[in-house]
Amino acid sequence: MDKNKYALIMAGGIGSRFWPVSTEELPKQFHDMLGTGQTLIQRTFSRMQKVVPTENIRILTNERYAHLTQQQLPEISEDQIILEPAMRNTAPCILMATLKIQKENPKALMLIAPSDHWIEDENSFANDIQACFNACIEQDRLVTLGITPLFPNTGYGYIESEEAPNQSIQKVIQFREKPDYETAKKFIAAGNFVWNAGIFIWSVASITSAFESYLPEMYQLFDAGKTYYNTPQEKIFITDTYPLAENISIDYGILEKANNVFVLPVHFDWSDLGTWGSLHEKLRKDENQNALVRADHLFRDSKNNMVYTSKQKLVVLDGINDHIIVDKENVLLIFPISKEQEIKEILAQVNEKYKGEYKN
Repeated sequence: MDKNKYALIMAGGIGSRFWPVSTEELPKQFHDMLGTGQTLIQRTFSRMQKVVPTENIRILTNERYAHLTQQQLPEISEDQIILEPAMRNTAPCILMATLKIQKENPKALMLIAPSDHWIEDENSFANDIQACFNACIEQDRLVTLGITPLFPNTGYGYIESEEAPNQSIQKVIQFREKPDYETAKKFIAAGNFVWNAGIFIWSVASITSAFESYLPEMYQLFDAGKTYYNTPQEKIFITDTYPLAENISIDYGILEKANNVFVLPVHFDWSDLGTWGSLHEKLRKDENQNALVRADHLFRDSKNNMVYTSKQKLVVLDGINDHIIVDKENVLLIFPISKEQEIKEILAQVNEKYKGEYKN
């Protein structure tokens, strides 16, 4: 396998919309959310191994999750875990990781992917990533993957490209924020919009050049530590420097400004698993569209529910429709699927009322 290929798995998020299962102490990427026997980060890691040498996979996460990461991925070394001392969105952490990889291998190609996505057809994924790697070798390109829209989803950002989606890499016209329902319908009707998957491919030379052009202060901040990267002095430099970085995403900071951004529309089954509703979509369901993780069940006149129990347990429902039902050791959540985006707000209210007692 090509030693110039690297993968950066981003695993620092909290996943608060999956509360009460996902918490600050144990976020969703470290859970077996689909009941498959693998946590989301383990499944993502095995997917990356299909396209990148194992020793070239890096896990980017918060300092508090270093032990969890090592525990769930025992095949990696401590040096493969890159730790953020503070939460500053995606641009600073990607730049920090890029400069570390560039010092190790100036010819490196990078794949950046979240740790909590679900992709069924991993062979198609591998083929698409290889096509993007090839494109980034040949030209100075920043490439992202786009998902062919299945319906007017208002929970995803959209990418507008020059042509209707097909299997070729296309020039990006613009990124569009999460739309309202009517706008999403217009995007789909236009035929040249895809969902933004948040998966990126580029060379270290291309992305560092982009940072230097579009986020010069951030670039100078981190470039000042190039003599320290991959040495024992790195930790002190990062601890002192990282909190000074601007809190900004790679999308806002780079991709929406650069003129060499391309998208490959892909057609494999994909979900970002951002909410209980998205989990419901991915799971196998009974004849009444009820999805279950670990639970035994006896349902009467109950349809379209998402039921999750932290251990094997019998769940009995009668006349319950369109609800999220989550049973954890110290929390029982019964919540309408239609209001799933409000779970993050509910968690804030719970923490305020109970002073963080149910945060973990």
